[in-house]
Amino acid sequence: MTSHMMDRPLLVSSLLAHAVQNHSQAEIVTRRVEGDIHRYTWGEAALRAAKVANALTRLGVKPGDRVGTLAWNTYRHLELYFGISGMGAVLHTINPRLFPEQVTWIANHAEDRVLFVDLTFLPLVEAIADHLKTIEAIVVMTDGDTMPKVNLPNVICYEELIARESTQYHWPELDERAPAALCYTSGTTGNPKGVMYTHRSTVLHAWGAQAPAALDIGGDTVILPVVPMFHVNSWGIPYAAAMTGAKLAFPGPALDGKSLHELIEREQVTLALGVPTVWLGLLNYLDSINARLTTVKRVVVGGSAAPLSMIRAFDQKHGAFLVHAWGMTEMSPLGTVNAPTTELMALPAEERYARQAKQGRPVFGVELKIIDDAGKELPRDGKTFGRLLVRGPWIVGNYYRNDDRSSFVDGWFDTGDVATLDELNTMQIVDRKKDVIKSGGEWISSIDLENVAVGHPAIKEACVIGVPHPKWDERPLLLCILKDNHACTKEEMLDYLSGHVAKFWLPDDVLFVKDLPHTATGKLLKVDLRKQYANHLMP
Repeated sequence: MTSHMMDRPLLVSSLLAHAVQNHSQAEIVTRRVEGDIHRYTWGEAALRAAKVANALTRLGVKPGDRVGTLAWNTYRHLELYFGISGMGAVLHTINPRLFPEQVTWIANHAEDRVLFVDLTFLPLVEAIADHLKTIEAIVVMTDGDTMPKVNLPNVICYEELIARESTQYHWPELDERAPAALCYTSGTTGNPKGVMYTHRSTVLHAWGAQAPAALDIGGDTVILPVVPMFHVNSWGIPYAAAMTGAKLAFPGPALDGKSLHELIEREQVTLALGVPTVWLGLLNYLDSINARLTTVKRVVVGGSAAPLSMIRAFDQKHGAFLVHAWGMTEMSPLGTVNAPTTELMALPAEERYARQAKQGRPVFGVELKIIDDAGKELPRDGKTFGRLLVRGPWIVGNYYRNDDRSSFVDGWFDTGDVATLDELNTMQIVDRKKDVIKSGGEWISSIDLENVAVGHPAIKEACVIGVPHPKWDERPLLLCILKDNHACTKEEMLDYLSGHVAKFWLPDDVLFVKDLPHTATGKLLKVDLRKQYANHLMP
């Protein structure tokens, strides 16, 4: 028997067409790299995306060709999202916070033909230009008035590139399984791995992300995407906004607390998304001026876990619900969301905060399970730790130009995380597989210890690593950064922790440091720390 339903492809260009037909006047606001505020609408964005597609066609870009970007969250970057993918080429967002050697390797591995660059990142491109093997043109994302003199071959000004192009473009009806966007992981050892998203996976991910049980994005939502557009496509927010007509308030490069606060209040932001370090900076700034957020309803945290102190601060000081979300580059990235359900909101505050600290339940389309090292599925009792496996229509099936299959288990993707699942299918990350501490046969979660430590009023940031121990195999070592004008001793910290964790979890030592290393996506970089302190507890 055959179906009698129409078979229409799910395409990135269809999101843009929907935005034009249904909410062309929805606003897109940007704090530009040049410093001023720019405003226009989805209707105007679509016209300029068509100009981008026409310009790329004139430059010889063909379907399947990769087009790189090194750019902030701005309206011009948004135009590239839809102009590049819509014409059938592949949007390749590159993380400029990576080491120059990694940026070079990624651009060469992807074989990018054209590279779009914001003014901020021109020095990076100038430094590596001689090593970029396939780049034929470099487009500087500015206008003629602010176009600098640069020491680069084949340089084009963005506004001059698209100025003479038509606003009419016939978006091709592509195969929905054709490639649309490419991102590379940054947390792996060795060279980064590429994840190629299809049009189908991108549209399905946007559908899942905007749902009420997920990020709850609608036409009345005003979104501040602090999560970079070069980090897993800003968690799919540009696509979800096109689907729903949500207003976008792009922060550009100004991610300090003062700039974010100004943008939030001026544009009446209701939904903000970013990593914990950004929100810590915002909260500290608001405390310093004794101000509160007046319109924000939900703050989404991803990338790493938010401490209880942050969950509590957003609720009690600003009336905002902190939403834990979890995912990976390999997952487009959204996997789970800890949304404010009726049952959750009915709990007493402190009990609710503890539940909010978990990473939440899977978005429709994502399946989870935990297994032991023998591959046996483990119970969903909220206590048993296991390797977290995922599968779904927007989860990677293989890496781009990479034959490594070590992360794939019988059709499931092994996330590398250690997690628990409870009776409600709520997931909580216990640790990265490589970061969990095994002491005398017992597991200790470095993440949980860090979250408790950051709750101390004197602590700005904390990092827990497992270091070798002559008796217990491994023991936790706590590294802390103090807040300005605050003091704390090892004894005071251990006394504070003893009221929150089991005795055998208490660190064997507490060190106060000036800074801690982070990955390009803001996560704590523990590999070097483990090497540095490998002999700290040994005789």
